[in-house]
This record gives sequence, C-alpha cells and structure tokens, in this order.
Amino acid sequence: MVRRLGLVAGLLAGLILPGFFQPAAAEPPRRVLSMNLCTDQLAMMLAAPGQLVSVSYLAQDPSASAMAAEAGRLPVNHGLAEEIFLMRPDLVLAGAWSTPETIRLLDRLNIPVEVFPIETDIAGIRANIRRMGAVLGREAQARAMLARFDADLARLSDAQGPRPRAALYAANGYSSGSDSLAGEIVALAGFDNVADELGLPSGGVLPLETLLLSDPDLLVEGRRYAGHARAQEVLDHPALKALARGRPAEVMSDPDWVCGNPHILRAVSQLRDARLALQARP
Repeated sequence: MVRRLGLVAGLLAGLILPGFFQPAAAEPPRRVLSMNLCTDQLAMMLAAPGQLVSVSYLAQDPSASAMAAEAGRLPVNHGLAEEIFLMRPDLVLAGAWSTPETIRLLDRLNIPVEVFPIETDIAGIRANIRRMGAVLGREAQARAMLARFDADLARLSDAQGPRPRAALYAANGYSSGSDSLAGEIVALAGFDNVADELGLPSGGVLPLETLLLSDPDLLVEGRRYAGHARAQEVLDHPALKALARGRPAEVMSDPDWVCGNPHILRAVSQLRDARLALQARP
C-alpha cells in the first residue's frame, strides 16, 4: 500500500511541470485611488471605466494638471490617510514625493500602495507607463500607449545640424539641466542646455548676470502666477526683459512640463517650432 501511494505521488509530481499548472492570475484592483498629480494622469489614461475612484485635488487644477477637465469628473482626495481609508480603495497610487507618514499609515491599515519614481527621461516615462499598465491589469492598453508615444516622439525628433542653445529660467532664478524632465524636453526639441555648460546638469540657481553673459539663443521663462511672490520678481527684472526682447522667448506651460507622460510632447513640439524658426533666420 505504501509503495502504491509512493508511486501515485511520484506520478503526480512528474505531471507538475513548469507551465502544466498555471496559478490563477491576480484580479486587477477594482477601486484604485491616486494621491499624486503624476500618477493621477497616468491612471486616468490607462484605467478601465470605473476603476479609478479618486485623484488628488491637484489633478483638477488647470495651472498644474494637463488633464484637469478629465479629473473634474472624479472625486478628489488630499492625500490624508483618514480620508483615503474611508474611500475603501484596494490599491493606492503614490509618488516619490508623497507624504511618507500617509504611506506608513496605509501600510499599517493593510492598504496596498504602489510608489512610482519621478520620471526624468524617456526611459523613466516608458517604465512608469508599463508599470501603471501592470498594476492596473491594463498591460495591452499600456503597450498601445507606448506605441503611440514612440511614434509621436519619432516625428518630433528631427534635429539636424548645429544645435541652438536654450536657457531655462524660472522663479528664484532656478534653471534645469539635462538631468531633469525639463532638461529632457529641451534636449528632445533639439537644443543644447546652457545650464549644462555652467555646471548645473541637475539644476540650480542661475545668477541673472551669468544668464546674461551666457547669451542663449532661446530663453524659456517660467510661468508667472497671480500674486506678489518675491520669488517671481527676478522674472520682471529689466535686464531679463531686455534679453527677451533681443531674441526669441517661450514661457513654460507647467501642465505639459511637470509630469513625465505623453503630454510632454506638446512642450517638445512648442520648443521644436521655436528651433525651426531660429534655424530659418538669415
């Protein structure tokens, strides 16, 4: 009897080969909540109807969000553990800058949280699109989005010959270099970045005098907001205005520059048009 049972066990063991029995696929989450502006937008692009139950309040702010109209159809949250718990999500999407205390509390409440890294280049954007498709159970939709993104990017990547020099200049005199999403947009549009020349590849404060001496071909200014913040005063300096009058200038549209997703291609297209206009000059 023992030998017979051993034989049966051996036969069953022989049948359990890789691929013979496949574990049941995990069910996609049904109630997904996003508490980060950038995961808000990727989730809105990829989630199934009814799957995304809340986005951050910033998603409805047109000064920051490229999808404010779409977000207006969803309830918002303010990233507080108490309100998130009451919304009964089975998955929370967060970003690297999301409040750590909230994430720790959600973990203690056994609510799964996916923390997405900040995108600073095309590889990071593509990785987060694939990851969002995976966590939402929407892999096919993510592949389709990537195919459209790559095709649109290829159409814009036509820079040939000498590259003009661009300088980014925002509140507090901050400039972004190539190791940033804004710097990636500048590079994709066919420009060299003055911040890199000045030793600021990761970004930093660029003194106005240094900016003037760098003599960029294109000045890309930060957007001005209502109010009287002293951080914005440098953008109204007469010397900066004189520099802008002497050459082409663009103003960053923050919703297209803030998050790494296909909306950055609008910013790339805007700067590409500026480059083509520069190159067409006598």
